[in-house]
Amino acid sequence: MPDDQGYHYNVMRRAIDAVDVLGPQATLEDLAREIGMSPAHFQRLFSKWAGVSPKRYQQYLTLGHAKSLLQQRFTTLETAHETGLSGGGRLHDLFLRWEAMSPGDYARAGAGMVIYWGWFESPFGPALVMGTDKGICGIGFAAETTADETMEDLVGRWPKAEYVENPMRLRPWVLNAFGVKQDGPLPLYLIGAPFQIKVWEALMQIPSGHVTTYSEIAEAIQHPKAVRAVGTAVGRNPISYLIPCHRALRKSGGLGGYHWGLPVKRAILAWEAAREDA
Repeated sequence: MPDDQGYHYNVMRRAIDAVDVLGPQATLEDLAREIGMSPAHFQRLFSKWAGVSPKRYQQYLTLGHAKSLLQQRFTTLETAHETGLSGGGRLHDLFLRWEAMSPGDYARAGAGMVIYWGWFESPFGPALVMGTDKGICGIGFAAETTADETMEDLVGRWPKAEYVENPMRLRPWVLNAFGVKQDGPLPLYLIGAPFQIKVWEALMQIPSGHVTTYSEIAEAIQHPKAVRAVGTAVGRNPISYLIPCHRALRKSGGLGGYHWGLPVKRAILAWEAAREDA
């Protein structure tokens, strides 16, 4: 993947901090000065990453953006597919297909599995990608943690598997996943308990640029009282971004948590919303 993707995310991460400190009325010159760049260079990087100008993008970085998303782009999962929303989502344009591991295999904690892994630059910082012969099974971001912590986190989910470093085997899927090159279907291999997999399948019905709530997910999987358990399953999603747990918000409009750090969640939501509007 292009090496500058990680650099662009670092600029965006600092931009999020700058908007929080300076407020939504900050000018292009204010933001550029805070980040230590010329306004022209900052504008160019911003537009390349986000697809829109810094001024337009600012609204997506504000702390109140989650509430406005819930007001304007709330998706009821039961009707998303019928209304065609999910069909227009970016993930569906990538021809995502997924297969779930059987409960018995999951109980064996990865015993007998070979999982390939590699580090890649993504639009949201360094990404650790893992996959089996059947598809991508894990994506973790390291912008807000260390690489060792991200690796330990994903390996700890399937501790008995055999791990083989082989980024070239994963590279075609990764290029597809982050929109660098769309070439054929993008397979996912869901490794989790049956309840978790139901939650993750519901998450994949949320269109790009839209959001839903934990309670709506609970309703969609026919466990309306299991909101807390749904939140836990969302947090345990092993395939970040492609299974869009970042699109699940609290009913109050709060962002809720995000396993790889709230700045990453805010950046992904803003990036998707900006591109949806561009």
